[in-house]
Amino acid sequence: MLAAVTAQPTHRGPADGPPRRPATEAEARALASAVRLRILRLCLDEALTNKEIARRLARNPGSVLHHVRRLVETGFLAPEPERRGMRGAREVPYRATRKSWTLDVGERGAIVQAFLDEVRPVENDEETLMVRLGVRLTGAERGELLDRLSAIFEEYARRPASPSGTPYSLFFAFHRDTR
Repeated sequence: MLAAVTAQPTHRGPADGPPRRPATEAEARALASAVRLRILRLCLDEALTNKEIARRLARNPGSVLHHVRRLVETGFLAPEPERRGMRGAREVPYRATRKSWTLDVGERGAIVQAFLDEVRPVENDEETLMVRLGVRLTGAERGELLDRLSAIFEEYARRPASPSGTPYSLFFAFHRDTR
């Protein structure tokens, strides 16, 4: 997935998981774009060229190249060996490094916008689950819930992708009610 964005930077995830380090200014700027977060998601399990990324995002290849370069410069995308495309053109595929999972970015606007952009075309079918729940918790209960959920996310983030598997996306937000 993408950047781990927490409302409280002091939350370290599961007790046995590594702490997320604060993003540098350059890393935070690179991840402050919903388009860049979507590029990382697209390149998570499959190396894609700039042209392929642009096509999937329905964006101009020149604009996408700018975003790809920022992600490469900050270590979020890695170029793979050059290949020849149609008509012998030189193409460089890129793959997400998963670096964003290790960071606490702090900024939430881009991750929410990336989620909205990705979920908008999703069909409401038996594979789609959306849950909205209100709870009232003590501090200890809140910590327990976040630790359990963080442990699940960490487990699946570390798990190798199943080559024959279907790609799915998760988005989780936990916040104080805004009454």
